[in-house]
Amino acid sequence: MTKPFASVPLPAGRSTAKPRRRGLTMMMDWGLPLGQQEDWLGLLAPAVDLAKLVVGTARLYEEEYLRRKLDLYAAHGVRPFLGGQFMEYVFATQGMDGVKPFCDEAVRLGIHAIEVSDNVVALNDDQRRAIIRTAVESGLEVHGEVGSKSEDSGAETLIAQANVSFDAGADVVLVEGAELLRDGVPNRSLVDGLRAGLDTDRVIFELSGHWVPGTHHTDNYQLKVFLVRTFGPDVNLANVMPADVWETEALRCGLSIPGPMGPARSE
Repeated sequence: MTKPFASVPLPAGRSTAKPRRRGLTMMMDWGLPLGQQEDWLGLLAPAVDLAKLVVGTARLYEEEYLRRKLDLYAAHGVRPFLGGQFMEYVFATQGMDGVKPFCDEAVRLGIHAIEVSDNVVALNDDQRRAIIRTAVESGLEVHGEVGSKSEDSGAETLIAQANVSFDAGADVVLVEGAELLRDGVPNRSLVDGLRAGLDTDRVIFELSGHWVPGTHHTDNYQLKVFLVRTFGPDVNLANVMPADVWETEALRCGLSIPGPMGPARSE
């Protein structure tokens, strides 16, 4: 389709064709009604790769309604997945006995991916492996998440958790957004450590949000700017709210408030 202002070049480093393997944007779905979802996707779909059905919200829909939401995402080339705290709830209340039925139900509904995290319920390496392997054997893609909402884990710990997830069969790993912001400032030393120790094409950096005490919108925005400056326009970003997706794409292309994106500034 013809686009306006074609004389203004977009950065060559930004992947535009879907499905993308890098430069992913994950949008949060806290319970978008179908009408709003359709309206948002009519504009945003070219810039959205993944949609997280956040926490355990998938349990609250009528099944027909949930299926219509999943079909709408599929029609727009967006891959929905179940948020990790839903699996945490299952594991906390049912143990490993609940994991396989949960995965099978996701497959039955047409959900092709789940997140495996331990934000609320701590997992040791053996438990993390077992959950991921069970999900993969059930036919699901796994997005492993590493990091804490309340602790400063350090790059070495997060890299070790990420490698456990990859070895067990996870397709990508998400880094908890609260780890990436410390006292309102991007955690540069952590990001540098992760960059040195992991294939960042397989890492999705989460933004933080109102669910983490002390997180302010402006701090979170500066984290997003920092990540794009550090990794370039094809950095993988997660936890983007629907209202922020278009601006995030403009930021990737140097068309947002900070202007053209160069290397990260030292401050």
